[in-house]
Amino acid sequence: MNAGIIGVGKYVPEQVVTNFDLEQKIDTNDEWIRTRTGIEERRIAPDNQNTSDLAFEAAKQALEDAQISAEQVGLILVATVTPDQPFPSVACQIQEKLGAVNASAMDVAAACAGFIYALATAKQFVESNTYKYVLVVGAEKLSKIVNWEDRNTAVLFGDGACAVLVGGVSEGRGILSIELGADGTGGKHLLMNEFDHIAMNGREVFKFAVRQMGESAVSVLDKAGLTKEDVDFLIPHQANIRIMEASRERLELPEEKLSKRIHKYGNTSSASIGIALKDELDDGKIKDDDILVLVGFGGGLTWGAATIKWGK
Repeated sequence: MNAGIIGVGKYVPEQVVTNFDLEQKIDTNDEWIRTRTGIEERRIAPDNQNTSDLAFEAAKQALEDAQISAEQVGLILVATVTPDQPFPSVACQIQEKLGAVNASAMDVAAACAGFIYALATAKQFVESNTYKYVLVVGAEKLSKIVNWEDRNTAVLFGDGACAVLVGGVSEGRGILSIELGADGTGGKHLLMNEFDHIAMNGREVFKFAVRQMGESAVSVLDKAGLTKEDVDFLIPHQANIRIMEASRERLELPEEKLSKRIHKYGNTSSASIGIALKDELDDGKIKDDDILVLVGFGGGLTWGAATIKWGK
């Protein structure tokens, strides 16, 4: 049995914070942010809305899209670095809220690559016939760990959630290949510091990401027995437009084959790839039998990529 994505959902908070809004709070400006990152605005959750709340809304959508009941889900995987609290896990919290009484549940911590890590895990469980349906969620409330006085990081991040339901799909379709990796020696370049804030060595992370995103995209295609010419759409982690463009150039793709949603949401970490996927589907950019490459990188340092032939 081939495992593939059979339902997709997303949720972002209502509050929009623009670059111009940030100009009033910190020493920065819209042009500086846009030219260096591609970000124009981001969504910020209110104090009374937690990661589990965002995750629940996205998960409901994915189940509705797949026309599968919560009781049919065998496993819930939530990729996050901003859980409501250390335990219970966000996965257990949304299991309760969904009424997914037959599902086991756990969180996955691989930062911005977490969605791909969780997707890879779901693929194994479905293809081994351990579970018929696995719900994969990427959800973050990064606003609660951002230092809003640090202009180098405060402009980058936003809140949001994505969800996909993974199940069996028709022959030749689904998740064709996966690439996962980690380099713990680079952990010091992107981490939560002693003040519980995101701290980043932007230069080192940029160099790592430009190299690794391209390498992983090429490698995951090779594992699927495909070439650059086979790719219909690239959905990278929405971290920085220059990093995203570098991965597109590595695959020699035209601009219209690159998903660019960073201007609307900023960097939503584990949620970014799934949010972009949902938006591209809603806009009719992805059709059955398209070859998609999903690729991300994050703190750890971690990275992951997947090749998918779209469709049920």
